[in-house]
Amino acid sequence: MSEENTPSLPSASEATPLPRTSFRGPLVLLLFMAAALVAVRALGLQDYLEETRLRGLIAAYGFWAPLMYLLLWTIVPSLFVPSLPLTLAGGILFGPFWGMVYTVCGATVGASITFLIARYLARDWVAHKIAGTKLSRLDAKVAEHGWKIVVLMRLIPVFPFFTLNYAFGLTRIPLLPYTLATFCAILPWTAAYIYFASNLLGVFQGQLSTGLLLSAALVLAAALFSWLARKRLAQKNLE
Repeated sequence: MSEENTPSLPSASEATPLPRTSFRGPLVLLLFMAAALVAVRALGLQDYLEETRLRGLIAAYGFWAPLMYLLLWTIVPSLFVPSLPLTLAGGILFGPFWGMVYTVCGATVGASITFLIARYLARDWVAHKIAGTKLSRLDAKVAEHGWKIVVLMRLIPVFPFFTLNYAFGLTRIPLLPYTLATFCAILPWTAAYIYFASNLLGVFQGQLSTGLLLSAALVLAAALFSWLARKRLAQKNLE
């Protein structure tokens, strides 16, 4: 792809910037992990969070456990609630494989529902909320580059997940390309977080596994990639 045709993020020089999130996810993850560890130790809950015991309890609920998890994903993205805790819960409760499957599918459905809410039910309200921000130029970018902008902004998370869901609902992109682009583009970050969360239970037992260290390195690598990509875009005057 030539530089002339490279999709760019909405200009940072225009209007009021919104929070940047390249390293926010890993930082929130670290704080969440520390707070959870303190709470579990203080309340004496580590025995209940033993991996075999917890996964067995979830398995005992049959299809109801993943169904409830998926239902949460249809609601959470529209409530302006950070999605990271729910993502981590998927890895903890269902393990790396099914946690990944349920989280990616649930997050995609939730993002699509929020997209439709913005487009058909709350268009004026959303337009008012993003007026004067970088997202106000998003429709022009979508008109020029289509689904590639969805992929770019999911891979390089300048804005929170739920904010993008609403903002894309105001653009001219059709639902199907938006949904497919979202599904594919959230895979790398979701895989990193789910793999990390699936190795997290050992920490509550005082164990530090190789899998946890590897998954933590994966999350940091994803954050570094995002930061470098944003920096490169800025150097090209595309951001």
